[in-house]
Amino acid sequence: MTKFNEAARGVYVIAVTPFTESGEIDWDSVDRMVDFYLDAGATGLTVLGMMGEAQKLTLEESRAVVQRVLARVAGRVPVVVGVSAPGFAQMQSLTQTVMAEGADAVMVAPPGGLKTDDQIVSYYHQVVDFIGAAPLVLQDFPLATGVQISVPVIARIVADLPTCVCLKHEDWPGLEKISALRTEGTLARRISILCGNGGMFLPEEMGRGADGAMTGFAYPEMMVSVVDHHARGEMARGRDIFDAYLPLARFEQQPGLGLAIRKYTLARRGIIANAALRKPGASLTQAAMDEVDALIIRQERRLAELG
Repeated sequence: MTKFNEAARGVYVIAVTPFTESGEIDWDSVDRMVDFYLDAGATGLTVLGMMGEAQKLTLEESRAVVQRVLARVAGRVPVVVGVSAPGFAQMQSLTQTVMAEGADAVMVAPPGGLKTDDQIVSYYHQVVDFIGAAPLVLQDFPLATGVQISVPVIARIVADLPTCVCLKHEDWPGLEKISALRTEGTLARRISILCGNGGMFLPEEMGRGADGAMTGFAYPEMMVSVVDHHARGEMARGRDIFDAYLPLARFEQQPGLGLAIRKYTLARRGIIANAALRKPGASLTQAAMDEVDALIIRQERRLAELG
């Protein structure tokens, strides 16, 4: 039985894809990154997400990245794989490959051309027709996809498709959506809700009924701490820790520059060898790097004060 289902909770870190300066996949950094995420307390990993530069990989590279991550994880935590693709044939092929290799679920975002509720529901019916019984994470990220998935549409998908076990909630603002989904009677069955947007609203999302995070941030230990403190009923302490990291989390949320900031910080921490994005991709100026460095120093000082 899969380790990823409707009861999924915790922090599923969206993994970056490390590259060399010349744009090749840095396999040693992949291994080091996986070890780091697990040591930071990640409940699971999500690979080939939007912030994993999946759209810049060939199909063969995508498969190789998943195989490498699965080999390094060695069954210790669940692994979710993003399989969104322009066509169903590629989605089907990648899903079959990664599930056969040992992945625990796949994540699919809607394509930008969907305009009506019926089109969205029909699309996910077709997704399941092609990917079969693989547990499905529905990615709701309208700021990136341009597709607005309403609460009634999510309810229809959950009712129609038993393999849809999780909503990756990335609407913004989206707190009221979480509350609506957690209202008794809205959904035919309870599914997991894991939230994105770099953890920017994680304390509030947990308070509204989310089960954790499925997102990236260069300090995943922050998200782990917030979720753990919430589970223990210690949200004041969780918020204090969250506040210490918030200036850097805010800085990392800059549209078009966020991944470059995240990779710079991960490289600065020694987790990946190079901060490079595969082209086309943004790069940081010296001024931006200096700003990140200053925010990290401030963050470390604040954490020391918290004890």
